[in-house]
Amino acid sequence: NSVPPEMWLLPNWFPFHPGRMWCHCRMVYLPMGYLYGSRFVYKDAETDGIILSLRKELYCESYDTIPWTKTRHLVAEMDNYSPIPRFMEIAQNCLARYEEWAIFQPFKRYVRKFGLKFCAEYMAAEDLQTNFINIGPVNKALNTLSAFHVANNDINHPTVKNHMMRVPDYLWVAEDGMKMQGYNGSQCWDTSFAIQAIAECHLLDEFPSLSKKVWSYLERTQILSTETSMSCVAFQYESAHLRDKYYRHVSKGGWPFSTSAHGWPISDCTGEGLKAVLVLEKSLLISDAVASESLRGIDQTRLQDAVNILLTYQNEDGGWATYENNRGFGWYEQLNPSEVFGDIMIDYSYVECSMASMTGLAAFHKIYPNFRSKEIEFSIQLGRDFMRSIQREDGSWYGSWACCFCYGCWFGVEGLIQSGESPSSPAIQRCCKFLLSRQRSNGGWGEDFTSCYDKDYAENGMASYGDEGSGVVNTAWALLALSEAKCDNIDAVRRGVQYLMKRQLPCGDWPQEGIAGVFNRACGITYTSYRNLFPIWALGRCSETYGDTLGL
Repeated sequence: NSVPPEMWLLPNWFPFHPGRMWCHCRMVYLPMGYLYGSRFVYKDAETDGIILSLRKELYCESYDTIPWTKTRHLVAEMDNYSPIPRFMEIAQNCLARYEEWAIFQPFKRYVRKFGLKFCAEYMAAEDLQTNFINIGPVNKALNTLSAFHVANNDINHPTVKNHMMRVPDYLWVAEDGMKMQGYNGSQCWDTSFAIQAIAECHLLDEFPSLSKKVWSYLERTQILSTETSMSCVAFQYESAHLRDKYYRHVSKGGWPFSTSAHGWPISDCTGEGLKAVLVLEKSLLISDAVASESLRGIDQTRLQDAVNILLTYQNEDGGWATYENNRGFGWYEQLNPSEVFGDIMIDYSYVECSMASMTGLAAFHKIYPNFRSKEIEFSIQLGRDFMRSIQREDGSWYGSWACCFCYGCWFGVEGLIQSGESPSSPAIQRCCKFLLSRQRSNGGWGEDFTSCYDKDYAENGMASYGDEGSGVVNTAWALLALSEAKCDNIDAVRRGVQYLMKRQLPCGDWPQEGIAGVFNRACGITYTSYRNLFPIWALGRCSETYGDTLGL
């Protein structure tokens, strides 16, 4: 199907400009448009042994006999999670005529060269802003190939070499072999959660080396905020002119999902990163180390930068999306060409992003009440209204970035209570009722990836990958929500705690079970640290909330 690069030449106000799409969608469209528009063909494709081997491996029939034009809409039924809407199918057929019919060729040749030029410039900007990591593995591979083409197929060109050196960032050797990751890691996300868990268990000072290392990591990972990062070329793209040209949200002051080098801050990662810094600030260990200059400090201006970016992330509906504000419209999904992913065309507001952003603002406001006080209070109120509005009738919240309802319920409950909601409010009590109704006979909770896929609680989702239908991560999320809500069903909480204690291994670890994360409804993500950090956090919170009443 056609992927015309000249779409980038449309005026920004145009209802379906590529710059209005969700950034992951946008950044994949960009190199695909370049490669399609330039009609890139690997010159040794017919003789390269690896290419020939891949053709045999990937296709059931002879590659040379496939009628590519007739298979434009062919997809395996098991992969067709998001069938291409009829409107998009018609649009693709119209674009096929645009590519083929002679009447369009003079216009197409004229505008395409400008479209390709802009795509090359835009990809170069993305490469520099992300230190050649790029936003994700798909556009990483395509940007690398595009850079090779721009360099006239010179594998030794500096840009191509810079790209090749970053390929290992995405490779992960798992128990069952080499994999390409969906990101260059989840370092900042996992670290922010882990240190909050340790702090809530009152263990920061018992592990001084760990606490200091986490502080140093978070200090240097705040995007475009250190002396080093502000002296690199990526900082030049933070100017209003270049952000507007390349459709980038403000970056300075945010925290990423992975590393500072990646360069893309995210709302929930910024919220959790900010909270992690604030809990470490309370530690005498950290404050003394900063005062003695054995650790670099994070001054109040940098914390204010994080607050500023969180305030700019808030959508008109009161919620928070991922990387930027929603720029498009719901009907964009009628143009979703992916087939395998759902709800990818625009940046929606999510319970997870909203909770992390709201609680980050609330935690900052308690310590620094004089900075943008009214704006923060108003933002939090809008966020609370949004959170209540997306709660499902059964009391649950749908989790979009992990499996699934236990996760969403934890974010929903914590977000509301930390932003001022009473634990006795109807919204909180309805969620507790939902969670209690899903507790299994062994005391745990369990659901898997199919909850995300079907948008319905998978009662027996962990039957194959957990313990008698329960899982340690789901159980930890449920207990975090119930204990935050001060659930008065002590027996249910006790049974959940006993389940986690029973499942802990002799080495102190918890077992790796089924996939805990998800991406765009239909792509599972393995978070190997979740099996430890969330049980630790849940046990610490339950102990703090219920104390001796648990009788354990």
